[in-house]
Amino acid sequence: METRQLPVIAGVTIYTDAEGRFNLNALHQASGGNPNNAPGQWLRLKSTEELKNELIDSTNCADLHSLPIAKKEGCQGGTFADKLLAISYAGWISPSFHLKVNRVFADYQSGKLQSVAPEESDSHLMARALKVADRQISEKNRLIHQQQQQIQQDQPKVAFYEQMVATDQEVSVQEAAKMLGTGEKRLFYFLREYGYLINHGKKWNQPYQRYIDQGFFTLRPGIFKHSTKGDTGYVKTFITGKGLVRIAKHRREIEIREQMARRQERIA
Repeated sequence: METRQLPVIAGVTIYTDAEGRFNLNALHQASGGNPNNAPGQWLRLKSTEELKNELIDSTNCADLHSLPIAKKEGCQGGTFADKLLAISYAGWISPSFHLKVNRVFADYQSGKLQSVAPEESDSHLMARALKVADRQISEKNRLIHQQQQQIQQDQPKVAFYEQMVATDQEVSVQEAAKMLGTGEKRLFYFLREYGYLINHGKKWNQPYQRYIDQGFFTLRPGIFKHSTKGDTGYVKTFITGKGLVRIAKHRREIEIREQMARRQERIA
């Protein structure tokens, strides 16, 4: 008797049970394994419950074996669902994953997937697992190397910022932008965006009092020549050494989070 090959998505075999239902846990793994996309999260949705009940009513399920969804124990256990439910689950995860699953399931149902012996599937699965593990180890080593390089590159900056903290030196936002390797307008935008500076009214671009009290900013009076009013007073924002360190660390934390998010997107 010919053995039909099970669907394989992103290197993960999608097992079926005796009733032909698909393993949602395997689909979750194939999608990247994000905990927020676990089958249990999807099953809690009201729309999922309504779809499941509609399938039960439309097929007149006579027993547990004919239900569109079931949970099973064992090494290849998990939550198994009817094809329509499985495809719906894939669509809930993402549109791209939905299309991928739909295509593979269609080939599986039509018999287009090539037949292979069970022992060949097992060896192929083992080889794929070893390949994935090797790639993960390589990625981990690469990240460690990048972190070590970044630490070495940041050492002069850290020493500089620590020296700034130890002094009473204050710098303008323009001077701080040069020290941080960015532009004055970009730094002003960052400080307003993350709540350091006031972004409205007469005190535009002045620090909130709590950050002045914490020693991050100071205000100094200044005078500029107005085209019609002559000498006009204003208040200028200065950043202390302590404030410069705080801002530098904050910007670095954001940069690291964005890098990690991009890496996760590439891996997924």
